[in-house]
Amino acid sequence: MQNQYHILNGDCLKDQFPKELEGERIVARECLVDGAVNGETLEELLKVRAKFISNQYAMFSEEDYYEGTAVEIKKMLAIPSNADVNLWFEDDLFCQVNFWFTLNLLYEHGKKKGIYLIRPNKGNEYIFGKMNQKELLVAFENRIEIKGESLEKMSQLWRFYQKEDWMKMGRIASDLQSDFPFVLEAVNAQIDRLPSENSLGRPKETLKKITEDLQTTEFGPVFKEFCKRESIYGFGDLQVQVLLRELLADK
Repeated sequence: MQNQYHILNGDCLKDQFPKELEGERIVARECLVDGAVNGETLEELLKVRAKFISNQYAMFSEEDYYEGTAVEIKKMLAIPSNADVNLWFEDDLFCQVNFWFTLNLLYEHGKKKGIYLIRPNKGNEYIFGKMNQKELLVAFENRIEIKGESLEKMSQLWRFYQKEDWMKMGRIASDLQSDFPFVLEAVNAQIDRLPSENSLGRPKETLKKITEDLQTTEFGPVFKEFCKRESIYGFGDLQVQVLLRELLADK
């Protein structure tokens, strides 16, 4: 087997990762679904992200970002051209945006072969955390190689996401639907996030409905219910807290 690299969608997966699988592990500690993502070069993007994260989440400084997140991203640039790269990402929008970025980063830096996607098994599409060691090994055995035209098109999703060109993202996702149907679901979820004249955007509208149904704005039960109803988004507590705070402030 080729030299293996595993890019994981978070530290939780790193902690439960099967010891039987050899290779270096790199953790994608980002939440690119949240906040500013402009920047043509990687350094420009990292600067923007460090500033956003430190401003949005008081518990993180720019130094924390560079030491905990940027350092992992830069490891991806050092992956040998002849190595297999295994991308462990779930189907929800949170994970997919990070996946699109990772794939684009590899592709634009010359890595165009030996790229594989590992997804959770059926029933756990939005969470590796519910899978045991055996199931994770099976998921690896069922990995899907991303190559040729599919690789080229999928790598473009990140750049169009940065430009907020939802129409082009939709076209690419439709082209990929036969082999990668989960991409279109994520892109549609992103489009549904957008506020309009008659809507706050799907996530906030769902939160609004939840607070009405539960007759509470207490974060714990609201967050739990949001995760049930909108698992496609994959938002963590930090993202939902901000959305709920904005929703309540607008009342």
